[in-house]
Amino acid sequence: MRAVIVAAAVAFIISLFGTPIAIRVFTALKAGQPIRTLGPATHQGKKGTPTMGGVAFIIATVFAYVAGHIALTTLPERQIAQESPTMTALVLLGLFVFCGVVGFLDDFLKVRRRNSDGLSAKGKLLGQLLVGGAFAVVALYVPSTNGETVASEKISFIRDIDLLDVGKVGSVMVFVFVIMAMSNGVNLTDGLDGLATGASILVLGAYALIGFWQYRHWCGDSDYARVNDYCYQVRDPLEIAMIAAAAAAACVGFLWWNTSPARIFMGDTGALGLGGLIGGLAVATRTTLLSVIIGGLFVIITMSVVIQIISFKTTGKRVFRMSPLQHHFELAGWSEVNIVVRFWIVAGICVAIGLGLFYSDFLAVMG
Repeated sequence: MRAVIVAAAVAFIISLFGTPIAIRVFTALKAGQPIRTLGPATHQGKKGTPTMGGVAFIIATVFAYVAGHIALTTLPERQIAQESPTMTALVLLGLFVFCGVVGFLDDFLKVRRRNSDGLSAKGKLLGQLLVGGAFAVVALYVPSTNGETVASEKISFIRDIDLLDVGKVGSVMVFVFVIMAMSNGVNLTDGLDGLATGASILVLGAYALIGFWQYRHWCGDSDYARVNDYCYQVRDPLEIAMIAAAAAAACVGFLWWNTSPARIFMGDTGALGLGGLIGGLAVATRTTLLSVIIGGLFVIITMSVVIQIISFKTTGKRVFRMSPLQHHFELAGWSEVNIVVRFWIVAGICVAIGLGLFYSDFLAVMG
């Protein structure tokens, strides 16, 4: 537990004090956010706000993970946790960093061209596909000494569903889909000051709790597994908890500067990185389908875009005044702060339901 706290504290401090440095650097480089002319008129005042802020909390999380491991070497927890970086950490941090790199390329092109056209939609999806596919192969084909892999060949809800064994190839496809879906979900949610950041904090916090709970009831802990019939068949749950807690805390530090009126935006760098990490956490904790509930706000906003596109292409009519959903409420007259806070509440409710289902499953099995 102390290693998780150390990682979270380090991430928060680095992000809180490192983000102002990023603001000055990106301002000096004239890396201001271009604003689409088709968007809400109120957004034109945000033109020129530094973007690519996701760099700050991604770097903070990586350094915090290293700090957590340094702390781990001095703690009794090392008896049932690997002291050296694990394959789980490689996959999760790799997704965070390299999905962020895809987003960074998009942000860089927007800034360089001085318009909102970055990577093409196909280019962005291809980048996500390559990153997701590469780490899916690692997650499925590189076992630990006890034979456990980061991802499972079975589709999971709160744990693996035995009837939904899709094999390695099928699991790679599921892995890639989850990464792409979550990356684009967080990206679509980004658009109002602090909205995606706050929602991500709640989701990452949930996965920090899930990871730590699985660590305390882990099949890899021989003492626990010997006296309990039920344990979680996952790989490196303490690593999962450390990374999720560090990323959540880093986002809290970033939110200090990203809340309305934002002094910096996370950009696609942060949004795609966070989505990749959240998708990886869902797969690593064997909660793939549960992540649809935990990340419910991202799902709702993504579906608003899908519904809008389908409706317009089939009937020529729009269901919403503008999509994603947050912009519909802007045009309906809601203030930006009201939308953000209310959407945070929705995200919190989804997280609470997801955690409730996760814990109720544990009680049902143990009871």
